[in-house]
Order: sequence, then C-alpha cells, then structure tokens
Amino acid sequence: MADLKDTRNLTLAGGLKVLHAAIAAAEKIGQPMCICVVDLGGNIVALARMDGSKAISVISATNKARTAALSGEPTGGAHADVEIQIALASENKWTNLIGGLPIRVGGIVVGAIAAGSGTGAQDLAVARAGAAAIAGADMFEGFVPMEAEDTGIVRGSHPDKVRG
Repeated sequence: MADLKDTRNLTLAGGLKVLHAAIAAAEKIGQPMCICVVDLGGNIVALARMDGSKAISVISATNKARTAALSGEPTGGAHADVEIQIALASENKWTNLIGGLPIRVGGIVVGAIAAGSGTGAQDLAVARAGAAAIAGADMFEGFVPMEAEDTGIVRGSHPDKVRG
C-alpha cells in the first residue's frame, strides 16, 4: 500500500479564471452575486461580492464552496430529512443550499466554486459557468437539486401528498 497519493489543486491563476468567468455569467443574467472559489481543502482562493449582491451571501457562498469541495458533490442534493443533522455534525460548516459545485477534472476534485444572491437555479448556473473555465471540468449535467424550485426551496413534502 502506498504512503502517498498524487493530488491536483486549483492555483490562484485558476481560481481567478473561474471567478472572472462566473462574474461574466452573473452580469449576463443581470443578477449580482457573491462568488467564492476554494481549493480542494476548502481554503478560499478567490472571493468577490458584486455590487448589488446580498452581503450575507458572502457567508453562504463560502459555505457552499467548502461543502462542494470537501464532499465532492454539488450542494442542494441532500434530502431535507438529513440537512440539519449533517449541518450539526459538521459544526455548521456544511450546507445544502443550491449553488455549490465541485471543480472535478478527470475524476479528481481540484477545488470548488459557489455563487449566492440569486435563486438556486441562478446560483448553480453561475457556478457552472465558472467551473467551465477550467478545461475538462465536470459540469454535473445530471445533477438535480433535491425538491428545489427556481423561486426557492420547497421542503418537507410527503411522498403520498400530491402538489397542486
């Protein structure tokens, strides 16, 4: 068994490339965002709060990016029944808010990006645009957030209930 493993990590240059691509996407849709890019350990590489974005979204974008990097999965995919338990078990450093996306190249997570201040769908679209700046990055095309809608998050529905 090997004592060491090969890893790749997002550089500052790569992080800035991701950040600028995400900013351009947010400007294109007319939604100011807070955008955070982290390395594979969840350490901030680049962070921006666009004029007009919600100040509190700096915190949520950072938590989304860290969650995506450390879990290797997009945020927003966990079932509502376990959200609070996982958040508590991780000392509130994990979030299920939509908009965090790992940057995975060749099956290896090298970092993550997250956006906040828009709807979940907008946040995810901006994060995908940022991740796309890295050649070969996985866009998680098949990812569908758990019970999420564009205007917010609908939680707690019972499978036997029919929505009107």
